[in-house]
Amino acid sequence: MRHRASIACTAAVMFVWTTSASCQQPWQHLQNPTAAQVAAQWKTPPPEYGPEPYYGLNGRVSIAQVERDLDTLHKLGFRAVTVQAGFNMPFAYLSPQYFAFFRKLVEEAKQRNMRVWIVDDAGYPSGFAGGKFTTEKPELRMQALEVKEEIPVAGGTALHKELPATVVSVAAVNENGAAIPLPIHGRAVDWKAPAGNWTVLLVDHEFRTSPTRSDTNPRRVKDTEQSLEDYLDPAATRQYLAFTHEQYKKYLGDEFGKTILGFRGDEPDYSIPGLPWTPRFFARFKAIKGYDVEPYVALFAQTPSRRNPGVPIHLTPEQLRIKGDYYDVFSRMFAAGFFEPQGEWCAANHLEYQVHLNHEEMEMALTHSEGSFFRDMRWVEVPGIDAIWHQIWKDTISDYPRLASSVAHVDGRPRAFTESFAAYRPAPDVEMARYILNEQFVRGVNLVEMMYFPATSEGPRPAPSYMGQPGFADLAAYVRRMSYLMAMGRPDATVALYLPSMSMWLGDSKSDEQFVSAERLLSEHQIDFDIVDEDALGSGLKPLPGVLQTLSGNRYRTVILPAPLVLPSAAEARLRAFARGGGKVVFLGGTPQWIAGRTIRDARAARPAEFAWASVVNAQLPPTPTPPAAPPAEPPAPQVVPDEVLAAIASAVVAPVFRMDAPDTALRVMKRRWKDADVYLVFNEGSQASKHAITLMAKGRMVEAWDAQTGSVTSVEAARRGGHSVIDLDLKPYATRVIVVR
Repeated sequence: MRHRASIACTAAVMFVWTTSASCQQPWQHLQNPTAAQVAAQWKTPPPEYGPEPYYGLNGRVSIAQVERDLDTLHKLGFRAVTVQAGFNMPFAYLSPQYFAFFRKLVEEAKQRNMRVWIVDDAGYPSGFAGGKFTTEKPELRMQALEVKEEIPVAGGTALHKELPATVVSVAAVNENGAAIPLPIHGRAVDWKAPAGNWTVLLVDHEFRTSPTRSDTNPRRVKDTEQSLEDYLDPAATRQYLAFTHEQYKKYLGDEFGKTILGFRGDEPDYSIPGLPWTPRFFARFKAIKGYDVEPYVALFAQTPSRRNPGVPIHLTPEQLRIKGDYYDVFSRMFAAGFFEPQGEWCAANHLEYQVHLNHEEMEMALTHSEGSFFRDMRWVEVPGIDAIWHQIWKDTISDYPRLASSVAHVDGRPRAFTESFAAYRPAPDVEMARYILNEQFVRGVNLVEMMYFPATSEGPRPAPSYMGQPGFADLAAYVRRMSYLMAMGRPDATVALYLPSMSMWLGDSKSDEQFVSAERLLSEHQIDFDIVDEDALGSGLKPLPGVLQTLSGNRYRTVILPAPLVLPSAAEARLRAFARGGGKVVFLGGTPQWIAGRTIRDARAARPAEFAWASVVNAQLPPTPTPPAAPPAEPPAPQVVPDEVLAAIASAVVAPVFRMDAPDTALRVMKRRWKDADVYLVFNEGSQASKHAITLMAKGRMVEAWDAQTGSVTSVEAARRGGHSVIDLDLKPYATRVIVVR
């Protein structure tokens, strides 16, 4: 059933893409140009490839001020702009006057040959429509399950409790944390407590929202006054589209797919106590999983009892797997309820939908607030991440941007975006901004949004922060060219790294730790890779002899799975067939304990001997350090990897990007392929110069260096050894090099 559902999802996505392909613009689909065609465009790339500033319409904005701001942004090097309705505007958000103003803004951008992305709400997270769900459609607001009442019950005592109609689940927890679900008969619970001291928990459903930072909130604070929509209900998202997108279409639809490129969403998630819920949840759960989950949700819907704050709830293994089923269904409903309708609407209207989630760099948190990065992003034309605080700096290890590019690669999308710099402390200067962006470019991000440029409604002033520093125009030119280069052609990664979201639904922090460390391991050893999820392994990737092919056309010959606690049976069967056809499968940190079919609850125990078709390394990777709150004096030390792990990876990666004369953990690499060329982006993330002889694993003989700062193309002297080109690579600290082999 899970396998069929995933196939149906992939087929639906493909239907949307194919039916809109005939009217797609070049930037909306994968292109396969020759090196000569790229060279003809890359010095002055089309404006659709950015970068764009995040432009806030704050204060008493006027068209004269917009003209001034667009001129300033154009001089800084921007050719596109992301626009958000701001606070204290002289007209109400989403009013006819607002759209008349926005129309003039778009016309001014068009006169400057600039492009516009529309922020889909008056702040963040996306989905509150400037407060309209609270004031006009309260029945479609976000809902949750939460412990409503706690009743102490002594051992041997009989409890009879008449229940309000809103109570959906009851459970009991003793002083040792042992938890049991209690049956509800009619609208009452009757239970005699065993020995010990117990607390009975009553769970009801209620309207509860993640905090919203709305520029229509007169107090200008992030609070719960303006509720988000019910993300799990497609009807709520259709109403959201009616409140917002459809109104833009009414007033500006003739510029869709032309001056207006699409809608930009921000951090939709469930940052709430309790469990995400919608009135259809239990029926949908039973349809997917085949059993009722209501009796168990009281075990998951609360933190340790407030009456016993130091006592955790100890779930049995079966109860823990039921919790995994809950988050599995939640992730499916979030994707289908919120992201799918918006992605389809944008595709049908010649636009693109770009959005990033919350907690991308903290997957354990993301799996509980958004369910699954891949499922949510599968419907998004331009998947994204943000780097807005200290996630990326010279003292951190930050591979998470590859999540966004991997979704794009797996699902045949040409671009992945970043929202960068909003809340950095300390704020970056121009050179640090370049470093932060290069870390993302070399991990496949190729569309850049820079925070933050507020409207100059109080009069002219210098561009904010790093944008006003000398050298910013050079950085903008570099970003334009790099974005264009790295969006051309298709990805060429041959290694897939499994993201064990299903294990994280069970609270398995080990799988998360090992996943992050495996990202670092591959990056430090110049292994270009994509991240894949359960659905891609089970049905999304196309199986061919010894390879798994993405919708972008790159073929994985190696799949690495870091310490998964549980693996879906469809993925296990696909991997077994892949290995028997010649593909390489490596389990790092041990084999799965469970193989799940339709449900995780009924997963069968797995034995290590079942995985004889794979390479199994039981050694653990060392944990990757958590990013510090402020820059330390020294950069992080290289990862110390057990020899048996290194040997297993070296044996499994049968198609390396290039070979080096000596190890260098500071070098990072991303590879793409054009019609007649292989393209390598190499970045020295270290504070020391890097000098190496590298063997390029490419068929071509003509080697060139493409300088994204100057727009120049120069020949590179290359020797020939074993049918490949060997060049000397000399990179200064924090420098990049684009190498093209024709």
